[in-house]
Amino acid sequence: MSGPVRLAIAGAGLIGRRHAEAIAASPSATLQSIADPSDEGRAYADRIGVRWHASLADALEDGPDGVILATPNRLHVDQALDCVAAGVPALIEKPLATDLAEARDLVAAGERAGVPLLVGHHRRHNPLVAAARQKIAEGALGRIVAAHGMFWVMKPDGYFDAAWRSEPGAGPVFLNLIHDIDLLRHLIGDIVWVQALTSHAIRGNQVEDTAAMLFRFANGALGTFSLSDTIVSPWSWELTAAENPAYPPTGQSCCVIGGTHGSMQLPDMRIWSNPGERSWWAPIAATTHPVGRQDPLMAQIAQFGRVIRGEEEALAPASEGLKTLEVIDAMQRSALAGAAVTL
Repeated sequence: MSGPVRLAIAGAGLIGRRHAEAIAASPSATLQSIADPSDEGRAYADRIGVRWHASLADALEDGPDGVILATPNRLHVDQALDCVAAGVPALIEKPLATDLAEARDLVAAGERAGVPLLVGHHRRHNPLVAAARQKIAEGALGRIVAAHGMFWVMKPDGYFDAAWRSEPGAGPVFLNLIHDIDLLRHLIGDIVWVQALTSHAIRGNQVEDTAAMLFRFANGALGTFSLSDTIVSPWSWELTAAENPAYPPTGQSCCVIGGTHGSMQLPDMRIWSNPGERSWWAPIAATTHPVGRQDPLMAQIAQFGRVIRGEEEALAPASEGLKTLEVIDAMQRSALAGAAVTL
């Protein structure tokens, strides 16, 4: 295959349009079409000058090299299976599915057919995440002992005008925490045990608005996470990582990883350590490791193109998205049962 890969986007909502912007800025990909049955989707396709299709089936008949599925969560499995049947690689926005068994079937179908399926855990493509992973692998923190993350934001009332965002499968655990859990898995390793509490006391929707989690990694490290989309605060990846211009950067950190030789703040890549003796009585110093910035969505598009061409393996394959989804599923089962769950 020579020249830019030709991509179709299914779904012209917020994330679909972000993908369209990333493709427009990429020298290795071109946007062939938008598949969205709404009038707004058709108007958007006309405005950016690409073909419009009322359905994914029509877009697949147009012969794209790859498809980005940026549709509501409940549609992901059926649409991804359509891509597999057509032999077209797909980048599926997280989560892969709202049902774990269906997600497993989807991953298996892609592997049987030899059709690459990727999941939209775009943070893996952020250079600072790659740098943090390298520092951990090099032993800069020693043996990892614990990690803590926060996602505290205030989603405005208008965010919920789309009815599906208040329905099962669309709460902040599925839509937001899943990114943070995938990031922690990518940096530290698999999670094997979880306990969770959730609440919908503020908005009263069918889905949670607040959650607290405790988990254990396979390497023995422990983790905690606090999540809410009803809190005004500066502490979330969106407001700290400056990945998306839609969110005002706060200059804060929202994740800390601690080990026997040091601790790391993310996303500012500040590592704390004792220059001499490791002791709470000894001086402690912070070193910031500057990392070049790149829009991870653009990096994700570039890698999707290389995967389509067969040049490399996916950084975030559907099989990894499945493992992260299994953790999220365990957290939801834990919250429902009021008991810990071993994966």
